[in-house]
Amino acid sequence: MLTRDLNSEINGNGDLFPALDLSRHGMLDVGDGHRLYWEESGNSSGIPVVFLHGGPGAGTSPVHRRFFDPTAYRIILFDQRGAGKSTPYAKIEANTTTHLIEDIEVLRRFLDIEKWLVFGGSWGATLSIAYALRHTECCLGLILRGVFLGRPSELNWFFGGAAKVFPDAWERFLNYLPEQERNDPLRSYYRRLIRDEEDMNLSAARAWNAYETACSTLKWRGDILPSGSASLGLARIEAHYFINRMFLAEDLMLAAADLGDFPGAIIQGRYDMVCPMETAFTLHRLWPGSRLEIVNDAGHSAMEPGIRCALVKATETFKRLGGFGKSVSSA
Repeated sequence: MLTRDLNSEINGNGDLFPALDLSRHGMLDVGDGHRLYWEESGNSSGIPVVFLHGGPGAGTSPVHRRFFDPTAYRIILFDQRGAGKSTPYAKIEANTTTHLIEDIEVLRRFLDIEKWLVFGGSWGATLSIAYALRHTECCLGLILRGVFLGRPSELNWFFGGAAKVFPDAWERFLNYLPEQERNDPLRSYYRRLIRDEEDMNLSAARAWNAYETACSTLKWRGDILPSGSASLGLARIEAHYFINRMFLAEDLMLAAADLGDFPGAIIQGRYDMVCPMETAFTLHRLWPGSRLEIVNDAGHSAMEPGIRCALVKATETFKRLGGFGKSVSSA
């Protein structure tokens, strides 16, 4: 699931760090015809942190640098395969969870980083946990937001369960499709999103993103839809991953118990209708080293006021302590 950029809500509020210029950036060849956009900002001698964006396919934005104190953190952002500024755009070939995990390692070695803090929300939380389970020795800790673990129950919620709360948005989502195709909307949308016809691609992507956006914030925002071709990469790559059950070879919920005392902070909106709180709550119970903070007046988006403040608080706590504690709290 995606992270939305609500720049108009954050400027001047003082909860995120000030806008930050890049130190350097580039394109990294990771094979299979894919080249990843990456960037670095902040303190080159600071605590390394890598930001894993949502979607899959959402890409990064300059605002994502602002969760981190630039005097204390070496801030690394990159666009996953097919997303954002990475090329080729919206490509789903050779684009799986395993590929993305290894891309993170290629980037870490390329930047000569021994260990880094891993920060990810929604799909970025899925990828963060999958990466940490595979490469625990390379991680300082995890900061997760709006937890999604790719289980069938979570996908079934998004493709039907959420309609109990958003029947109007769900109706619009279904009505885009011919009536005979509405029993399996994921597969029907997927067929349209992977076709070569640009008009069909874009119209299906807009309908897909409109539904997700309607579910993403506590107060609906109709002005934060991805625009133009940007909407295609997000919808196409999401559908590609969803129809393939996120390319996960194991149940991340059960596997997360292996994290033990490994430090982690989980930030969760109580009214998250994209990734309901039950997943984050259960994950916390299985992972002794985690701290769960429940934001009572928030939904899914990282840029909702309570969520973004809690995320900054987590990065500040890790900066001071190198960990997060193990309690459950509400804000």
